[in-house]
Amino acid sequence: MEKHTYSIVLTDTVVREVDRLAAQKGTSRSNMMNQILADYFSCNTPEKQMASIFSMIEEQMQTLFRVQMQASDAMLSLHSALQYKYRPTIRYRVELLRMPSENTIGWLKISCRTQNQTLLYNMQQFFHFWIGLELQTNPTYRSISEMYTLMENGFIRRLLQGNLQTTEQVADAISQYIRQFDLLIKQYFAGLQQQMPTEQLRDTLQQAYLQMQAEQGKPFI
Repeated sequence: MEKHTYSIVLTDTVVREVDRLAAQKGTSRSNMMNQILADYFSCNTPEKQMASIFSMIEEQMQTLFRVQMQASDAMLSLHSALQYKYRPTIRYRVELLRMPSENTIGWLKISCRTQNQTLLYNMQQFFHFWIGLELQTNPTYRSISEMYTLMENGFIRRLLQGNLQTTEQVADAISQYIRQFDLLIKQYFAGLQQQMPTEQLRDTLQQAYLQMQAEQGKPFI
């Protein structure tokens, strides 16, 4: 849905009210006016679709994660605490594109704010392990440019449109993916604290991952 520039004349009183509402919503004046008019005329805009997706994700995840809305309408953050030293927090930030491009609907950014080098190293080890599991069960991901981007304290994963047709399907797929990842990384750190041998821990996690895929199905995103 393309946007164009239009010149309109408004009273100062109306502009003040639009600006006040925009500040409350954390958005721009133009976007706030666009949303108000879209609601009035019952138009289904990309912003309304993103808001609907985030609302569904929040509803599904609020009992398991701490939900944090972002200043941008295109972002939603979920926080989860690890049962590990210092109880570090993992942040899952979903960023959606207003207009999906090349089968990409957005990105999932997973990170952990810590300066503990041991924790960072173990996080990196798990990220590599998780990516390996995904590529093993979804070999077509290997041909997708920048499917994964590793960082020192996290990684970014491209979210694909795939066969997802509705906002409900997108929300369900994102929620399911985050739940599976969060469950497995918690099992990983629990195994580290129990000092499980590396190969045994990896085998246990792989079996848990395959069982989740069999019982819940692939998120396809």
